[in-house]
Amino acid sequence: MTPPPTSVDLPLVTGAWREGDPVGSRRFIDIGSVDLESGATLPDVRVAYETWGEFTGDNAVLVEHALTGDAHVVGPVGPGQRSPGWWDDLVGPGRAIDTDRWFVVATNILGGCQGTTGPASLAPDGEPWGSRFPALTVRDQVTAEIAVADALGIERWQAVTGGSAGGMRALEWAIARPDRVERLFLLATSASASAEQIAYSSTQQAAITADPDFRGGDYYAAARGPVTGLALARRIAHIAYRSEPELAERFGREVQDDGRFAVTSYLDHHGAKLVQRFDANSYLVLTRAMDTHDVGRGRGGVESALGRITASTIVAGIDSDRLYPLSQQQVLADQIPGSRGLEVVQSLHGHDGFLVESAQVGALATKLLG
Repeated sequence: MTPPPTSVDLPLVTGAWREGDPVGSRRFIDIGSVDLESGATLPDVRVAYETWGEFTGDNAVLVEHALTGDAHVVGPVGPGQRSPGWWDDLVGPGRAIDTDRWFVVATNILGGCQGTTGPASLAPDGEPWGSRFPALTVRDQVTAEIAVADALGIERWQAVTGGSAGGMRALEWAIARPDRVERLFLLATSASASAEQIAYSSTQQAAITADPDFRGGDYYAAARGPVTGLALARRIAHIAYRSEPELAERFGREVQDDGRFAVTSYLDHHGAKLVQRFDANSYLVLTRAMDTHDVGRGRGGVESALGRITASTIVAGIDSDRLYPLSQQQVLADQIPGSRGLEVVQSLHGHDGFLVESAQVGALATKLLG
């Protein structure tokens, strides 16, 4: 039986936020040019961000989103905001990261597609960057965030927190600018990308670039972009984000009325959802940046780099995470001088447990923030 069409079958070029779209709760800071690790310079950089709470001069907390997240940590779907806040249960008045006490900042990552300069943004010549957008590293992304902090008058973060790709940037903050990070909360992340993580990433990248509508990355003026490839990349990623026991328990071998296995329908759904709010080129830029992640590069190795961290640190991993296994968090917990040891979050949900297990993760945030 032929599966019914999903939203990914509809003509679509990109799910990126673009100039002229509703702003929603975004704010913007123009930080000028960013000098990249590659030696290139990215001009006219704009960063989208959101804040919650009131800044008193010494109460700022930076929350770093993961690969396909954005600055919308808290809040509903609405004009310009295609997905709800991804940490609604943790950030807000009276919550673990209490906005009655803390001034919480979240930026959309450099190279992203929800308001910060990325491949779908206009280059100085007025055309989308597309294939011309330069390669980035995690350190480049933190360079942009440092400029944002400077613009906001934030000299020191009381805490920097992030999971997965967000944890990579949190680590880079604490290593590159230890004088500006008081506390550090690392979730389901690593000191460097592993061969397996790069293998998953490269397979997802190939799914996008093999799409006939990719057009070498210059698809923005076309009637259709590489949405099929992007949806497939998301399906591959989502398998790694969840755990085998969870998939077995939720779906087993159940077959739907349309002839699809229930687990296939589940993956189709997540692929189609991502296409509506993300850009294929950004997915490539960001996953390739994650592939470069190695805090020890040019710093005498991982142990030497982690030894630079002065922040009081909580490292947490998910017991069922097959993408970022606990052994990677154990390295961080063992080698960061101010680490309080490894905290293990119990979850059936695999890597996504850092987003799902709000009670456990919130308790750890409360423990760190005091």
